[in-house]
Amino acid sequence: MTVHKMVDKQKHNLVLSYLGAFGFIGTLLFSAGAQAKGELNIYSARQESLIKPVLDTFSAENDVVVNLITGSADALLSRLKAEGDASPADVFITVDAGRLHRAKAAGVLQSINSDILNTNIPSHLRDTDGYWFGLSQRARVIFYNPEKVSAKDLSTYEDLADPKWKGRICVRSSANVYNQSLVASMLDANGREKTQAWIKGLVSNLARPPFGGDVDLLKAVAAGVCDLTLANTYYYGRLGQSDKAEERDVYQQVKLFWPNQDEGERGAHVNVSGAGVTAAATNIDNAKLLLEFLSNHASQEWYAHVNNEYPVVQGVGAPEMLVPFGAFRADTISLSQLGDNNRQAVELMDIAGWK
Repeated sequence: MTVHKMVDKQKHNLVLSYLGAFGFIGTLLFSAGAQAKGELNIYSARQESLIKPVLDTFSAENDVVVNLITGSADALLSRLKAEGDASPADVFITVDAGRLHRAKAAGVLQSINSDILNTNIPSHLRDTDGYWFGLSQRARVIFYNPEKVSAKDLSTYEDLADPKWKGRICVRSSANVYNQSLVASMLDANGREKTQAWIKGLVSNLARPPFGGDVDLLKAVAAGVCDLTLANTYYYGRLGQSDKAEERDVYQQVKLFWPNQDEGERGAHVNVSGAGVTAAATNIDNAKLLLEFLSNHASQEWYAHVNNEYPVVQGVGAPEMLVPFGAFRADTISLSQLGDNNRQAVELMDIAGWK
């Protein structure tokens, strides 16, 4: 049996064990909701394979029929806005605090209060007014080619503006919400003037104009197009689990570096995939029950490992493909602030010529 097949088999068994654990843990934590009946309509920007198994478990345990529609995050948000009060959706699942903030600002979400969610999910990983809740975390960090870069030469996000990196960095477009949220976090940490200077320095260090998605950037680093990049950790984890040998090779050839880890530094930038109850929801009790279910230990464990993302609940282990890179200090900025800073972040990126 090849190593890759062994990993696949181990992962399969791991997922089965998580799903089997749902019944026992879910009964203990949510026995009050066991009598819940009816249905639940979900719009999800997560791919069906990355969310449906846990929704099926929720459905079976709570005797709730779950209807799932998947699509791109922006398309689903546009659909919610167009449908207004007539929307059939009860829950909106999407990625990035910036998009969750946009949904809140558009009036398509409603505030809910849950002691379970408030206890399970740290305050900085949920909306301050209860409109959305983080379900998993992803860090946007530095990835580098160890044949061209020594880890001892890496330190902070801010250092990427140093002229020593001229012609050595790849990034994706400023239109990407992940980059916007990173800049929004830097605005909170460093202020407008320093953030503007950082963006200009970063842009001047690019090996080529912004391009592609995170996987394209990781492949570019492995191929020597550039020496380092910024990408979300879950894309890297997926490469390590890919069915394609060339993508598993990228995982081996490119290394992860946690920035801003020294004493007094704010830590690595993290964001979330998350969900909220829609303003038009007619199945509010079941919607709330689902969010609570997704924050229990077994759901968090399954969700983190299948999505290659970090759990939001303390005490749940890291996804297996990221375990080798150890624990890290995460920035604890309130993710609501990322949404508040988004407009200014986009403005500064435009001024600096980040295309």
